[in-house]
Amino acid sequence: MNATTRLEALAAATVADPRWAAVQARDKASDGCFVYSVRTTGVYCRPSCAARPARPENVAFHATPEAARAAGFRACRRCRPDAVGAADPQAEIVATLCREIESADAAPSLEALSQRAGLSPWHLHRVFKRVTGLTPRAYAQAHRAARVRRELARGASVTAAVYDAGYASSGRFYAEAGDVLGMTPSAWRDGGRDTEIAFAVGECALGAILVARSARGIVAIGLGDDPTELVRDLEDRFPQARLVGGDADFERLVARVVGFVEAPAIGLDLPLDVRGTAFQQRVWEALRRIPAGSTASYAEIAAAIGAPGSARAVAQACGANPIAVAIPCHRVVRADGQVSGYRWGVERKKALLAQERRA
Repeated sequence: MNATTRLEALAAATVADPRWAAVQARDKASDGCFVYSVRTTGVYCRPSCAARPARPENVAFHATPEAARAAGFRACRRCRPDAVGAADPQAEIVATLCREIESADAAPSLEALSQRAGLSPWHLHRVFKRVTGLTPRAYAQAHRAARVRRELARGASVTAAVYDAGYASSGRFYAEAGDVLGMTPSAWRDGGRDTEIAFAVGECALGAILVARSARGIVAIGLGDDPTELVRDLEDRFPQARLVGGDADFERLVARVVGFVEAPAIGLDLPLDVRGTAFQQRVWEALRRIPAGSTASYAEIAAAIGAPGSARAVAQACGANPIAVAIPCHRVVRADGQVSGYRWGVERKKALLAQERRA
């Protein structure tokens, strides 16, 4: 694995960690739950630090300031992470449980965590989700998946990565590998090696359109002015995958997608191969519940997924969405109703909304 690929893999592992969304959102509710360090500056910060965001490949997470100092980092003078107190006792409880989940060989049950916290399982479930944006089970799964990605990115063998991440057996991991990585672990480590993705480029009312599909479902629907750029973006996402041109059956699938893009109300009854972090997938699922012709604000989506205050992270999840229209990030607007920010161009976003309202 060359240096560039390794940095890209480390960045992907960081972004997959549920704590990255809290850092991106500068979520004050996460203060006291963990700190993060930045390799290039040598400092560690609390999640709400107002400093310029670091590149994900340079970020590492630590359960406590003591752990960050032990790793050789010094406290940020701006956010003063050592001064984080127990302003929110529940956040302190959740921070303790997060450390327990991260250090456990197997994910603790909700009942065990609730006894540890002195709360009922129902109350703990609600508090944990408020503080972290995830349920205890989802947090454990996301943490374990991030550890697998990070170990693979560092060049560890698949067996070592699986056991270091806390899986009791390699069989259990391989049963979940499709959901954790979207492909086999060795293929993920090598940029999609041995993964076949069929694709085709066509034309629709919004310009060029690229549709790509794996054995599991659609992995990309891209819109743009330059077909070559759309193909290059697909190659960047899967640098070692085997990209093959679609046959006649695939061309008919593209025609169905084009029809859906131009008339979303008809629906698209096709499986999607959605690959993202736990937080991104929760956002994308919420987007699919917005009816055609309607819109929601980033803050409303954040509230809908139980993570109020994470509007910035929601916006970033929208920007990371690789499947246009089928995951309708174009239906998310600013709090004042203004249209802004769209991976495939603001004018296309306006056109899609106007088209849906007319329909």
